[in-house]
Amino acid sequence: MLGGIEAGGTKFVCAVGLPGGQLLAESRFPTTSPSETLGRAVAFFEKQSARHGRLSALGVAAFGPLDPDPASPTFGQITTTPKPGWANADVVGALQDALDLPVGFDTDVNGAALAEGRWGAAQGLHTYIYLTIGTGIGGGIVAQGSLLHGQLHPEVGHMLLDHDWRRDPFPGTCPFHGDCFEGLASGPAIERRWQEAGVNLPADHPAWELEAAYLAQALHSLICILSPQRIILGGGVMEQSQMFPLVRANVLRLLQGYVQHPAVLEQIDDYIVPPGLGNRAGVLGALALAEKALGKT
Repeated sequence: MLGGIEAGGTKFVCAVGLPGGQLLAESRFPTTSPSETLGRAVAFFEKQSARHGRLSALGVAAFGPLDPDPASPTFGQITTTPKPGWANADVVGALQDALDLPVGFDTDVNGAALAEGRWGAAQGLHTYIYLTIGTGIGGGIVAQGSLLHGQLHPEVGHMLLDHDWRRDPFPGTCPFHGDCFEGLASGPAIERRWQEAGVNLPADHPAWELEAAYLAQALHSLICILSPQRIILGGGVMEQSQMFPLVRANVLRLLQGYVQHPAVLEQIDDYIVPPGLGNRAGVLGALALAEKALGKT
């Protein structure tokens, strides 16, 4: 038995399941204070352990920034998040103290990347990228079969883009960088720029061509730096049916034939793709992190 938490800034999704990805029980509730939210998670897992048997490990795929390094004194903590009350919250410590089991901890996008490789659109691949474009922008990177970590974890959403102020005078929404990738292309950026939620904008609205141009800039850099075998784009913004064709066309325009590989030049519909797991990638990613934590023990 494995436990998983998809710890989002808006809601927590807690689940128990089996190593093959089969979910047996699930609970969703709002993200409030750390003590209240983690307390509800602990209560859920205690109840499910009584019903299904003791958990062997728990995985937490969380919003960030966070510290995923087990050798670090702040391992398991949310770090510089602007979410009130959660900066320096010790997520792993609280869960281990209450449940006494191994806890795998990483970003929500890294967890989703693991799940897509295990059960979804990246099966059989060793180097790929998972991006979520929604309330925020984040990226999980698997390189040669392992999640990419350095000092902390990749912050794809905060790369700087070429901002044409004449075309787009919007200053951006990021509280740290203003017009970084997330500041220009996240769901809240779309809403604030156009004074309307993206879901309410028609498919031919100029918002989508601008959005695709920013996404393509970021993908161009990631393709040239990491040479991924596939790029998976999830999140609410990518649920707009017109977005994938626009993004693919803009990526090809920016690459200008430089990357000479048939996957990019001839099969781009299979190269830039939606998640194979849909909106289940996050919670299944948490189970994949639990598997990983169990393997290390």
